[in-house]
Amino acid sequence: MNRRQWLTLLAAGTAAALSGCDATHPAAISGAAPNHLAKRMVAAPSSPVLPTTRVAVPLLPAPPGGPKTRLPRRAITTLPGKGNTLALTVDDGADADVVGAYIKFARDTGARFTFFVTAAYSSWTVHRDALRPLVESGQIQLGNHTWNHPALTKLSAARVADQLERTKTFLRKTFGVDGTPFYRPPYGFRNATVDRVAAEHGYTVPTLWYGSLADSSIVTEQYLIQMAHKYFNPQAIVIGHANHPAVTHCYNQLVDVIKQRNLSMVTLNDVTLPPV
Repeated sequence: MNRRQWLTLLAAGTAAALSGCDATHPAAISGAAPNHLAKRMVAAPSSPVLPTTRVAVPLLPAPPGGPKTRLPRRAITTLPGKGNTLALTVDDGADADVVGAYIKFARDTGARFTFFVTAAYSSWTVHRDALRPLVESGQIQLGNHTWNHPALTKLSAARVADQLERTKTFLRKTFGVDGTPFYRPPYGFRNATVDRVAAEHGYTVPTLWYGSLADSSIVTEQYLIQMAHKYFNPQAIVIGHANHPAVTHCYNQLVDVIKQRNLSMVTLNDVTLPPV
């Protein structure tokens, strides 16, 4: 076998590893939204599966310095103030291969993310050792996205509290942080009761979004990049998902959009201070 044939086989194997997870996650979504809104629950493998090739893109710049903005106790959809920063926030974690690919993307390029963790997914435990150093350095921030992704507005106050507290405990034990003050209500569903209960547990900033990569369900790579061109704008909070492999094939294109627009990727903690 010559070198070109070997490289071709290697590339094919990597692509298969990234696109081969399509089983239903065994954990049910308690109180979930209607089927057309629900996110596919995909099983995670029992051991880490990371891409074997490096992302051939230039390193992204470090976040800008300067003073941070104190947040109010209310929902946010964009980053406060003026600037040229972008917060790409990644939800769920249904597919461990995609979580692993995001971690590798961060390591290879210096990209900064805020992950909103749905803690029932085993992806976060599978990749604990790879992710924790990035959390400790501040390159990746973790927020609370509930235990198993129910529509919180359909739950009692006690069950809302349980959803948030279980994930808070998991984050603290697994990564040494608890995600406060940021929480993202599944599907964006929230009301005064949900916000009150969340605040009682330290989550005083409901974190919504300005735009979406629209990849909570299966989409084409072309459509995902189209959404990036639409929503990667200064001071935007953009939502993506670690659920399906399409995004793992688009990292070069995402970096191109970010660099062409002279954006700086930041975590929420990079540019904000918690409410008092």
